[in-house]
Amino acid sequence: MDPTPLKIIFAGTPEFAAVALRALLDAGHAIAAVYTQPDRPAGRGRRLTPSPVKQLAQTHGIPVYQPASLKEAEAQQTLAALKPDLMIVAAYGLLLPKAVLDLPRHGCINIHASLLPRWRGAAPIQRAILAGDEQTGITIMQMDLGLDTGAMLHKLATPIAPTDTAASLHDRLAKLGGEALLGALAQLQAGSLTPKAQDEAAACYARKLDKAEAGIDWARPARELDRQIRAFNPWPVAQARLGNQVLRIWEAAPLDTSTSAAPGRVLDAGAAGIDVATGEGALRLLRVQLPGGKPLAARDFLNANPLNGVRLHNG
Repeated sequence: MDPTPLKIIFAGTPEFAAVALRALLDAGHAIAAVYTQPDRPAGRGRRLTPSPVKQLAQTHGIPVYQPASLKEAEAQQTLAALKPDLMIVAAYGLLLPKAVLDLPRHGCINIHASLLPRWRGAAPIQRAILAGDEQTGITIMQMDLGLDTGAMLHKLATPIAPTDTAASLHDRLAKLGGEALLGALAQLQAGSLTPKAQDEAAACYARKLDKAEAGIDWARPARELDRQIRAFNPWPVAQARLGNQVLRIWEAAPLDTSTSAAPGRVLDAGAAGIDVATGEGALRLLRVQLPGGKPLAARDFLNANPLNGVRLHNG
């Protein structure tokens, strides 16, 4: 094993990346510098807010760099002056040009939230749930100029539970990302890291989420709608229409109930939930929200909104 500590630069922005950075620090890895997106307006006051990665770096006294782009010569010179052995990238949000990819002695590695080559791209967590995948995981990947096309270095898998939302799976994968990263670094320092090329024939693309995808189509099978609701929790949140109002659906469960009722018709509404006919089976709504209100359990929602016999329309 190479006893010399690696000079690491970490590049990331959201909480997913902060979890990995925290794992590195807890394991005793020294981080020479952190790169993160410029502060963005957030909250009701739209005040400039540092990213979770920046906040963690500042807590540990790590120098923070926030260029708007890494394509400029000045930004690349600043990075080169740090003389990194390795750059670790996790949900950074900026494109790394070839000049940056080639800078560190060991190149740049990425923490990707899928089992590559499945679900390359921006929304691998949500797309895996939508597709009904039974498992997903983390791939530590050597970065190249392609979109998540680099050689795979280390993988860890996790099952997707029937109740997993994008939020719960995100949190589990963030933790797994830290574990996978530490495993890859241990192999790198031991000289046993073996890159493996991706199978292009098995690749698929996880395109970015669009609000337009949030609309419920009651003619679809209940199991597909359940996956849509879970994949879009916490954003953009699946929605249907109740009269002239948007009904956001935060939580539901598919039922194998056979019904001849028109899709969208409320079959039953009570303490257990709001059962709605679909193109195949029924969907039990468990937590819903009207504009201006809070998400409510179905039984609480029904106190002010009796729904028996009502028909919900497509979102």
